[in-house]
Amino acid sequence: MKTLKPSFEIVEPSFGSSFYYSKYVENENNKAHLWHYHPEIEMVFVNGGTGKRQIGSHVSYYTDGDLILIGSNLPHCGFTDTNTGNKNETVIQFKADFLGAEFLNLQESKWIKALFNKAKGGIAFGEATKKAVGNKIEGMADQPPFKRLMTLLSVLKSLDSSKDFTILNATGFSMEMQIQDNDRINMIFNYVKDHFQQQISLEDVAEMSAMTVPSFCRYFKKITKKTFTRFVNEYRVVHASKLLAEKRISITAISLESGFNNFSHFNKIFHEFTGKSASEYRNELKLIIK
Repeated sequence: MKTLKPSFEIVEPSFGSSFYYSKYVENENNKAHLWHYHPEIEMVFVNGGTGKRQIGSHVSYYTDGDLILIGSNLPHCGFTDTNTGNKNETVIQFKADFLGAEFLNLQESKWIKALFNKAKGGIAFGEATKKAVGNKIEGMADQPPFKRLMTLLSVLKSLDSSKDFTILNATGFSMEMQIQDNDRINMIFNYVKDHFQQQISLEDVAEMSAMTVPSFCRYFKKITKKTFTRFVNEYRVVHASKLLAEKRISITAISLESGFNNFSHFNKIFHEFTGKSASEYRNELKLIIK
């Protein structure tokens, strides 16, 4: 059985800066389409478009762009591709102590430490926050290093003050574990990403993880706060949601392309996760995207 190890990304700060900043036009952020993780905290602003977000054990579909903050060593995958339809994608990566080891302990900056702790589960911000900081994030591209740093602090303060956000992974979810555990869970995420359109055997995944099936089930739920079956079904439903928005093909074809071999089972699982049928979802999404 072929398995893919997780990609550990080495992040180098931008020239003359203490953090990494890059703005990608449309779908040029090609390296992001692999599951990867790094000790740096990551902020991603997607200007417009619709797509899939995969962060930790969370998988969901976004519309009209995205703004997320991803904690240290939290595995994630790409947010844009050739079908996303976004204008551009801005990525900012920085270590928690990029301003100095003692900075976070100052009375004036303790809010930053609290924000970074909250980001351990991944944070998705809503429309109001995206509108408030999106232009600032993109404007950093043309700023000199010191001005860019001040803008980043201003953006982080806005995110800390925001009431318009969702924590993506369950309380207690954490990828802060032993290296072998981090590699193992990322290997599992990679495997699901590459094989969700096929039948996934629990026995095969347990064997790949060097565990018995009961041990694997307990391990996966302890780390992700959900069962492996639920994680796979969520992944398939979100992929189906993406296809419903992007492809003019039948719902039956979408169910098959999303890894569901039984159409009635697809309908049941899709309704369970979204609260509506696939046809209702597609019709509502057309109105949102317009």
